[in-house]
Amino acid sequence: MDDDKSATRTRNRRGEGARLRDEIVAAAVALLDETGDESAITLRSVARHVGIAAPSIYRHFPDQPAIMLAVVQNAFAELDVELRAARDAAPGPRQRLLAVCDSYLAFAEAHPGRYRTMFGGLWMPDLTESSVTETDLSTLGRVSMELLHDALADCVEAGLATSTDLAADTVALWLGVHGLAHQRGVSPNFVWPPDIAERVVTSLAHLTAD
Repeated sequence: MDDDKSATRTRNRRGEGARLRDEIVAAAVALLDETGDESAITLRSVARHVGIAAPSIYRHFPDQPAIMLAVVQNAFAELDVELRAARDAAPGPRQRLLAVCDSYLAFAEAHPGRYRTMFGGLWMPDLTESSVTETDLSTLGRVSMELLHDALADCVEAGLATSTDLAADTVALWLGVHGLAHQRGVSPNFVWPPDIAERVVTSLAHLTAD
């Protein structure tokens, strides 16, 4: 049997395939963070980063869009953890909603490459030519939206917001915060009002005065 002289990675023992899958995703995330360019994530570049032969990836990911989907799912999972932590650390409904939105903005600022990729881009595949399904795409960001919805609902229940359509106002609020996150990313030299985030949230969430 010929040994693969080019491999730099120690082979996983039997049953450790899940670890290799995680390493593949981590490598793709690292490439995205380093380059800020999703096109840098190819089967070959990821394999090189992990230290394996490119065909080894196919045991875990049938194609490049499947890797990108895992990267985006991982990013949303990290975002959800940060949103929950911000919510749980805030003292009341209004503060919790503002904290969730501030945490969202902070995540976008800290991870610009991941954030852009989370909401579309070149990686979005033709569903007829990829292993990625419509369900895969439709579920992205669902938990984040639920966290935002619940934070707004708590404000309404506490009499701190006058929304009469939670579903629609949650989407409007997300669009406002997402738009601010995007513009901050593409307009780094623009001087934003220091309270712009609170203004956006207060308006779109229909928050009442303290």
